[in-house]
Amino acid sequence: MHINSERFFVEKESAVLLLFTGGTISMSEDPTTGALRPIDFDRLLDYMPELKQTGIKIKCIPFLPFIDSSDVHPEIWERLAKTIEENYNEFDGFVVLHGTDTMAYTASALSFMLENLSKPVIFTGAQLPIGMMRSDAKENMLTAIEIATAKESGQSIVPEVCIFFEDTLFRGNRTTKKNAEHFNAFNSYNYPPLAKAGVHIKYFRTYIHYPHSGTNMRVRTKIDPNVAILKLFPGITEHTVRAILNIPDLKAVVLESFGAGNAPRRQWFYDALREATDRGLIIVNKSQCSTGSVEMGRYETSLNLVTAGVMSGYDCTTEAIVTKLMHLLAEYPENDDIRHRLSISLCGEMTVI
Repeated sequence: MHINSERFFVEKESAVLLLFTGGTISMSEDPTTGALRPIDFDRLLDYMPELKQTGIKIKCIPFLPFIDSSDVHPEIWERLAKTIEENYNEFDGFVVLHGTDTMAYTASALSFMLENLSKPVIFTGAQLPIGMMRSDAKENMLTAIEIATAKESGQSIVPEVCIFFEDTLFRGNRTTKKNAEHFNAFNSYNYPPLAKAGVHIKYFRTYIHYPHSGTNMRVRTKIDPNVAILKLFPGITEHTVRAILNIPDLKAVVLESFGAGNAPRRQWFYDALREATDRGLIIVNKSQCSTGSVEMGRYETSLNLVTAGVMSGYDCTTEAIVTKLMHLLAEYPENDDIRHRLSISLCGEMTVI
């Protein structure tokens, strides 16, 4: 497919809201002790005088106390969504500074919470603290800010929840952290990048999701966390499977299967799944492979899943399926409504085949 790439410019007097949640990008090294410590916006400006040269109005809201991304929970997602809602009309775009470990979960969650979004919400972070000599924080933040304010004919070029890292802009709910050491920490295995940053920023407009015209952004922040992940492996026992499927108050399970959605053909495994779906548990099939899609029924080893009432997760990431389930379980009381919305793409999170 031919990709359209163009060069765009930030409009004058643009405004960005910078949301500090924590993570490596929000830290600097104490010159005396060498320990990492949180920074405030004034110190950020000291490290990044380039921010004053952009001509962009930047306001900062810190989420104090800063939180490591390993400790991020749904209440943080709700706070982010509501903060964006409260400031939506005042800013051209939003940049969220977030730790990398759970960034893909938060970006996925917000993609479902911010329905019909028409402005960019760009997540970024860093592998090295901003005060360190080789830190990737500066380039990541400056480019994220530029993307958040980029417009054409008064309209945002990328009105999506995205993740920008190193030189690539990804759709947030298509992204997974792939590397704990290198600067290219993220990848979108089943969906192309939305932009690439080099000398110029090239936007691949064919792949960008645009909102329905004439419809205002709506924020839905309710979350039901009664979701579990069941990852299959050779030798998994009936006791393990049934223990997970019978967790009290559990409402949905992400079944991480083999290959194109395959699973053991043991009778006890089928019986356990069938009993779970019969009592209303929603089970979604997600391949353990990074690339490719679940194809229910393609092989005999997935036919039992179909007859047991398991749904296809297609090419969704685990992060997207988990947060989509949490969102749908809280918003829709009837399983039929939830199952219908699981079978369609709500905001570009999957390709239905």
